[in-house]
Amino acid sequence: MGQEGNSAEAKPTVAGYLVGLVFIVFIVGGVFVALRSGGEDGGSAHISSASGSSNDLTPDTRTGTKYDGPQITDLKAAATAAKCVVREDLPEEGHQHLGPDDPVPDYGTVPPTSGDHIQPPLQQADGAWADPAAPVNVVHSLEHGRVAIQYDPDLPEKDQLALKGFYDTVYSAALLFPNPDMPYAAAATSWRNLIGCPDWMGQKTLDAIRAFGVAHWGHGREPMSGFPALSGPSFGT
Repeated sequence: MGQEGNSAEAKPTVAGYLVGLVFIVFIVGGVFVALRSGGEDGGSAHISSASGSSNDLTPDTRTGTKYDGPQITDLKAAATAAKCVVREDLPEEGHQHLGPDDPVPDYGTVPPTSGDHIQPPLQQADGAWADPAAPVNVVHSLEHGRVAIQYDPDLPEKDQLALKGFYDTVYSAALLFPNPDMPYAAAATSWRNLIGCPDWMGQKTLDAIRAFGVAHWGHGREPMSGFPALSGPSFGT
């Protein structure tokens, strides 16, 4: 009798099946929502959460002004036309990983182009961000071949939207964010390279930043594949 009783108790009931089904639907739905909110599909800010952390920054979801392509493609010529300063093959300042509580290095360039940096997975994720990104987080992204486009937050909105529209054409494995701590209207960095544009000159500035990206995107100290990027347009295409 005892064995028969145990066998009956082991059989799942209809109610049990229903509870299990609801649980599965809940889990699947939760995973879907988590992926969507994590920005795996990029969205208008082209966030790639697989490439790093948001570090609590707000995505820049603004619709940018369309960039119709460059009028000048040569880096030297484009930089001269836009009155930008280009610094290439700068000395490496270090490449060690730092913890969140470690002191931030005194980087030798503004914005930084190399040096000790935050440990994974806290490197700044690819994407357009509405808030300034911490240099210690960005430098690790540069080490893996990223180009970080930065602008003075006091730049007029129409010019910011021009940069956002340009970024939308090269967003894979690249970052865009405001930087209040640099002496430029717009700038871009890669590992050991920098272009700084003191004045905003519209199309000329965009062309100079594009030419810089074409020359230096993907040439970090570490492989880009270490931080997976969204598939899409990039400086490399």
